[in-house]
Amino acid sequence: FRRAHTLTVLFILTCALGYVTLLEETPQDTAYNTKRGIVASILVFLCFGVTQAKDGPFSRPHPAYWRFWLCVSVVYELFLIFILFQTVQDGRQFMKYIDPHLGVPLPERDYGGNCLIYDPGNETDPFHNIWDKLDGFVPAHFFGWYLKTLMIRDWWMCMIISVMFEFLEYSLEHQLPNFSECWWDHWIMDVILCNGLGIYCGMKTLSWLSLKTYKWQGLWNIPTYKGKMKRIVFQFTPYSWVKFEWKPASSLRRWLAVCGIIFVFLLAELNTFYLKFVLWMPPEHYLVLLRLVFFVNVGGVAMREIYDFMDDPKFHKKLGQQAWLVAAITATEFLIVVKYDPYTLTLSLPFYITQCWILGIILVLTWTAWRFFIRDITLRYKEIRRQKQEHKYEKDKCLSNGDGHSSILDEQTGNKLRERKL
Repeated sequence: FRRAHTLTVLFILTCALGYVTLLEETPQDTAYNTKRGIVASILVFLCFGVTQAKDGPFSRPHPAYWRFWLCVSVVYELFLIFILFQTVQDGRQFMKYIDPHLGVPLPERDYGGNCLIYDPGNETDPFHNIWDKLDGFVPAHFFGWYLKTLMIRDWWMCMIISVMFEFLEYSLEHQLPNFSECWWDHWIMDVILCNGLGIYCGMKTLSWLSLKTYKWQGLWNIPTYKGKMKRIVFQFTPYSWVKFEWKPASSLRRWLAVCGIIFVFLLAELNTFYLKFVLWMPPEHYLVLLRLVFFVNVGGVAMREIYDFMDDPKFHKKLGQQAWLVAAITATEFLIVVKYDPYTLTLSLPFYITQCWILGIILVLTWTAWRFFIRDITLRYKEIRRQKQEHKYEKDKCLSNGDGHSSILDEQTGNKLRERKL
């Protein structure tokens, strides 16, 4: 029935598109016809994928919604592959087909400079530095980390990613001027206020979802209009709740998996800034916002698939399809950045930054070796030693019979005498 329904929808869509092209006279503009043909092809593919793609782990608000984003992931990955195989100039000028205002170099905004919170030299507005930093990215930071917390569902991992990204901004501000910020912009406005408040609200939402009673009732079985409206709103909440317990220190496999998740998260965050830098897209452009909306939808599914695979590898024998696509998209974006501007990426880090990263990597590797190798060997040695001591204590207790003679030795002597008699 599902396949027949799909063929019917595809047939109707194809007929509608053909009917539209027959009614109007085909324009002679090659670029316009090319764009229209590509859009129509994508619509047909999305229609097929929404009805035929494999269902993911989420079923609310509807499985077709998540199948749609899976198909969008495929389209986006194909688009990235196409951009990757173009020359730098052609790739940047190709963006003009999406928006004619693109394809021109843009100046980067520097958020550093004067870092005085209170500037006595400006009598009219001594707090002008703070007001200059309060742009549209402040609510974007808050809502972004609120949604990321709903995806990761772990307070510690969210805080580690948030703090690590600020260290990356410190380390890479010699490559992108956009990363140059004041110290209070990094740690007070970003980490504590925007990111921290978003993580806090996200954890409160997760707490509410974990305590909510998941008892679904058909919409038409609810007698009151208030109940029907409440049921419609709850359709956009999860069908059931799964609490994420990453437990990174429980095994070497989970520790490496959590480190890999953090690495991909940070790389995807960096790709946001580097892509708009190499493709000449202003930060407020709608394509940048659409990319973030895209990652919010596909990232939640990918995180659930990764957790299911880690939590029960016997049932989930392979990683989910959305998780593989997100990893492929992140890697392809990074390859585009490397190809389009290798000079910026190869700018050497300052010496003190290199020392800090080397020290951090050594500390992480040392802790990993201690926690999963040296500590286990030490605990195993202590356990064997304890067992030997207990065995020796029991043996001494068993040998002692109160008169200085050993019952076991007497038994052995008796056995030897019996052997001589035989």
